[in-house]
Amino acid sequence: MILHKCLAKDSESEAFGVCEMMKFSVLALCAATALAGCATGPTGPQLGPDGRPLPVIYKISKADEAEMPVRMRDSLNTLRAARGLGPVELNQPLTNAAMGHSRDMSAQARPWHFGSDGSSPLYRAQRAGYMGHFQGELVAETYESDLDTLGTWAGQPDTLGVLMDPAANELGFGWYQEPGGKIWWTLALGDRTRGPIANVTSTALGRTVSSEMDGIAGQ
Repeated sequence: MILHKCLAKDSESEAFGVCEMMKFSVLALCAATALAGCATGPTGPQLGPDGRPLPVIYKISKADEAEMPVRMRDSLNTLRAARGLGPVELNQPLTNAAMGHSRDMSAQARPWHFGSDGSSPLYRAQRAGYMGHFQGELVAETYESDLDTLGTWAGQPDTLGVLMDPAANELGFGWYQEPGGKIWWTLALGDRTRGPIANVTSTALGRTVSSEMDGIAGQ
């Protein structure tokens, strides 16, 4: 699994993001299975050419598509409540931005925070019509379910910090599953009590992007 986080910060003259990448392998997900009434058959996870266990693919159903945003909201709020933090509510513009970025990450074959057009998380949220203050974004490339991915995010200090942002009160959640089963997840958080970050520019990499990318252009 590959995870990223991006946090939005304010300065006196511009908005910028702080993005870090964390990579770690998915451990064996397959439990040993046995065929009823059969003395032979598979007794352990299937192995790939490299000798490592193949991931169990979580197939997103039509029912899942309707349930996952609410399930993610409720599960995240349970984690936040355990730390004395307020709940988040689903926000459609943030969700639209998250859904679009998940599909775009698949097209780029890269789990990161910048779009194929050079757009940053903050810029995408504003472009989708989000009128609150963008707080942060998490992304992941995995074969696991939404709740498994949330559990992994919650198990890492950096990504947990995004989930437990005390200023967050709105949530966007998106995904895209490829025909082969790989899932690209995006979670975005915002604060409806504050207005959008101002002074979004379009100078980095010669594309229409926010000033968050100015500091990394050319790297």
